[in-house]
Amino acid sequence: MDGTTNRPGDGSARRYMPIADHGLIGDLRSVALVATDGTIDWYCAPRFDAPSVFAALLDADRGGCFELGAAVPARTKQFYFPDTNVLITRYFTEDGVGEVQDFMPVSGESVEEDRHRLIRRVLCVRGSLPFRARVAPRFGYAALPHTLRLTGDVAVFESDALDLALTATVPLERDGQDVRSEFKLAEGETAVFALDQVGGALTPRGCAHEEAEQEFAATVRYWRNWLAASRYRGRWREMVHRSALTLKLLTYAPTGAIVAAPTTSLPEEFGGERNWDYRYMWVRDAAFCVYAMLRLGFTEEAEAFMAFVSRHISPGDGKPSGPLQIMYGIDGRTDLPEQTLDHLEGHRGSRPVRVGNAAADQLQLDVYGALIDSIYLYDKWAEPISSEQWDHVTALVEWVCENWDQPDEGIWETRGGRKNFLYSRLMCWVAIERAVRMARRRGLPADLPLWTACRDTIYRRVMTDCWSDDLRAFVQHEGGEVLDAALLMMPMSKFIAPKDPKWLSTLDCLTRELVSDSLVYRYDPQASPDGLHGAEGTFSICSFWYVEALTRAGRLDEARLAFEKMLTYGNHLGLYAEEIGHTGHQQGNFPQAFTHLSLISAAYNLDRALG
Repeated sequence: MDGTTNRPGDGSARRYMPIADHGLIGDLRSVALVATDGTIDWYCAPRFDAPSVFAALLDADRGGCFELGAAVPARTKQFYFPDTNVLITRYFTEDGVGEVQDFMPVSGESVEEDRHRLIRRVLCVRGSLPFRARVAPRFGYAALPHTLRLTGDVAVFESDALDLALTATVPLERDGQDVRSEFKLAEGETAVFALDQVGGALTPRGCAHEEAEQEFAATVRYWRNWLAASRYRGRWREMVHRSALTLKLLTYAPTGAIVAAPTTSLPEEFGGERNWDYRYMWVRDAAFCVYAMLRLGFTEEAEAFMAFVSRHISPGDGKPSGPLQIMYGIDGRTDLPEQTLDHLEGHRGSRPVRVGNAAADQLQLDVYGALIDSIYLYDKWAEPISSEQWDHVTALVEWVCENWDQPDEGIWETRGGRKNFLYSRLMCWVAIERAVRMARRRGLPADLPLWTACRDTIYRRVMTDCWSDDLRAFVQHEGGEVLDAALLMMPMSKFIAPKDPKWLSTLDCLTRELVSDSLVYRYDPQASPDGLHGAEGTFSICSFWYVEALTRAGRLDEARLAFEKMLTYGNHLGLYAEEIGHTGHQQGNFPQAFTHLSLISAAYNLDRALG
């Protein structure tokens, strides 16, 4: 536990909970982060990118929260109900044991789904236990005032942008514009709190004990039925399935978009400025997610992403074939202006707090490779793409052939100026190469002489201009002498043989310079300035890429040890933020889709190699 501050309106001090000390629940439209003490520290309603209602994770004093837990000193433990995204927080005290079951029902297509109901069911399982609840919403990123109407067991919080209703099976008391409740349960007794969006046709509606039980059973059934489609039976089934369940939680069901992470501005360095809003759909991240999901046998998510691509990204209907925008709103919008919220102090004082993301306007050529590779895999493993989709692919490849040879901001979205990044060249090669494969396998119309000539030109350019004789390694960008963990994708993308002497020399160089106890840094900001101040931790996706590179190189003992070490850095639920700090703590937005999809890929390929 790090840092200390007071809860809004609460005289007792509660520390900022470490980023990793949280679990995740959601309904495929939004999520809530529940701390190990039972407090909801982050919740945006009614969707991922909406303004926050609870944001104590970004400002413990002003952000707002939903506290619920034992009213006496207690040890706590947190776990997921097996094979689901139902989160259980248990409290162990001198006089009894209790638990809070947190979940958000996954609704069908009806007006009721607009409730975005969040249910918190409290149980006393042994002895007796006093509990305390406190609901303190702070609408609009804690910038909008609200009023409270409290009638019996129904409290309605009203703001200009959103109305929420809290119902409970125990008495509620007014505390200014917030609500409190103190109650005691004996063994076998329960209490239920339900938080709903209301307004229009949706009126406050209580959640009785029987309904809570039914919703609990239905939510468990939904997640278990979904997970049953997994084909993974390997050594790390529990970790792989938790990652799959997490990726599913980061999916916005109405459009098929997959957010990079459900949070904003959780710092990559405490007290630093590397704080970004990840509640959008990065083309690269989502395309890689499709690979991970297809590997496990989940085709529905890949199909939904392909529908998003056809609707919002593909050329046609007046949309240009390039340059592609690198990220989109979960509804497909392209305008994501970045602004800072100066009234919030940031997690442990890490300012600025940002919403929106200016990187949306960057040129990142690698997204073409990620996107077309995902289309290729969908066509190969799920179902053949349509003639119209092939026309879109053709237009994208033609743009790549004409525009690959220009500097860009690269995969890491540096703000230090454009360069001729190897990774961008690599993924342009992937874009053309995968399209050539599709055309040849299915006999689809394509200008193959032009495509293959361009593909081969990119290959030779990388092999000559991105190779350093001094380092005996491939380098971050043309003419440079800097290493970059993105190079680990070279054998994974089938650009170079995993045991090619040039690659093995590069792998050894990366191991010496960027790897620390199996953890991998993206690059050295001192050697390759990225336009930002401060340092960062090791990048977890790169650490799993490293495992896969070792695997493909045949260094299985090293790969397995590195993978097992990485598993020790996951939190108590098997969740990962973007980075690992120098003391092993998690930092950056949480949980991050990129990390979990790379865990799945590393586990799948290592397990297969081990036999």
